[in-house]
Amino acid sequence: MSVRVARLAAWVVLPVELVLVVCLVAGVRIPAAVLLGAELLVLAALALEGWALRRLYAAGRRTGLGRREALRAGVRALVPVPVRRLLVHETRALYSLALWVLRRRHAVPDGALAVPYTEPQTALMYGLVLVSVIETVALAVVIPWPVVHAVLLVVDVYGVILVLALHAACVTRPHVIGADGSLRVRYGGLFDLAVPATAVASARVDRRFPEGGLIRLSPDGVLDLAVGSQTTVTVELTAPLGFVRPLGKPGLARTVRFHADDPRAAVAALTRARTAPSPNPAPPA
Repeated sequence: MSVRVARLAAWVVLPVELVLVVCLVAGVRIPAAVLLGAELLVLAALALEGWALRRLYAAGRRTGLGRREALRAGVRALVPVPVRRLLVHETRALYSLALWVLRRRHAVPDGALAVPYTEPQTALMYGLVLVSVIETVALAVVIPWPVVHAVLLVVDVYGVILVLALHAACVTRPHVIGADGSLRVRYGGLFDLAVPATAVASARVDRRFPEGGLIRLSPDGVLDLAVGSQTTVTVELTAPLGFVRPLGKPGLARTVRFHADDPRAAVAALTRARTAPSPNPAPPA
């Protein structure tokens, strides 16, 4: 019961605290009584969550878990999975923005082939950034209330940064085909599926336009990871492979379809790795 109450307090109090932080960063003057009441509410929620976390930690220790494992188990029980995953995705996107500025890529080892996939969405992303900038300037002219204008300014600027960060995550985290024929299918920091070389049965160029959003799993186990509402490579698997959606829901795929800006190069790399002779052939009988 205490865990449920702590979760509810977090869902209610955190948005209030976020609004206050945005106002303070924007230079908005908040009445002392309102600020004091909000901070007392936040402190009460934090105290409740700390008490619930302490009980969960003690319960984990009684079952024989170590200190770190008990703390992690308590946090997992207290913080909902979608909230944890959204925070992780946003952190990865902002980190990818720094990698983009430094012209670096994430987890592309030597000898592996990086497979970009951002071509269909690049124009859309830059268009969203342009629209956001125009909207920010227009609202600055139209809205006469300084408080509302300051809050919207901070929100719009952060929105522009977040859109750029999401695109940067896709640029710096391409698909990866290993020298051993393994495949890593990614979409920024939102999706990451590792396919071992032994799980790849075949690969072919196959342009399709699946319906639905970014990730779609059909009843027969076909996983579509579409960019710009299209996929260009189809990989058949030797056995069903588990994956996790961006918000934590698991799935099982028998076929993986994804987009590659150069699908022929991706398929050639996968085929070459599968058909290459073994570096240590067995001696003749």
